[in-house]
Amino acid sequence: MHRVLVIDDEPQIVRALVINLRARKYAVDAGHDGATALRLAAERRPDVIILDLGLPDMDGVEVIRGIRGWTRVPILVLSARQTSDEKVEALDAGADDYVTKPFGMDELLARLRAAVRRTEPATSGGAEPGIVEAEAFTVDLAAKKVNRAGRDIRLTPTEWHLLEVLVRNTGRLVSQRQLLQEVWGPSYGTETNYLRVYMAQLRRKLENDPSHPRHFITEPGMGYRFET
Repeated sequence: MHRVLVIDDEPQIVRALVINLRARKYAVDAGHDGATALRLAAERRPDVIILDLGLPDMDGVEVIRGIRGWTRVPILVLSARQTSDEKVEALDAGADDYVTKPFGMDELLARLRAAVRRTEPATSGGAEPGIVEAEAFTVDLAAKKVNRAGRDIRLTPTEWHLLEVLVRNTGRLVSQRQLLQEVWGPSYGTETNYLRVYMAQLRRKLENDPSHPRHFITEPGMGYRFET
């Protein structure tokens, strides 16, 4: 049973989410402010967090940063903020997905399932490379670890999933649509700003010169390619 933490200052939304999630056999904890979010995230160790940004005691982006200081748990933002800059700010802080209010319950649950899948080990019937050595870093696909200059690099679940898809297709162009659907789920295909944000984060963490990437190559208008 997967555990979900729901944080929203609107009681009716919390109530609807708790009812729907429990009906689908999720264990659910809930709260209405940022302090509760930080406390329950540490105490209950959820598998996924659904987080509103407009909280009464602190901005949800600050909650994301606080949680990201110690865990890679997927964070699904649920917010009425709809501008591109606000979405990018939340994603850049460490959120894994963004759903705007008003929302459809079926879509939210689909995105939640996708977030859960991203935390589970990948399975494949064919032979897969175990360790991929790039010029600047090493990727251990089995252990889900990245090592650079002798130290492990912490990636969020979404950063890892994006890296994994690219590494498993080393040298091949992976289209924007394929990346979005593999990492975020089948309902995605046009949210290219997500890719820009996360590719920038991977470059900052793994490239020697992020402004002139050696490993994460952009094919303008088409997709991305990983080179060792």
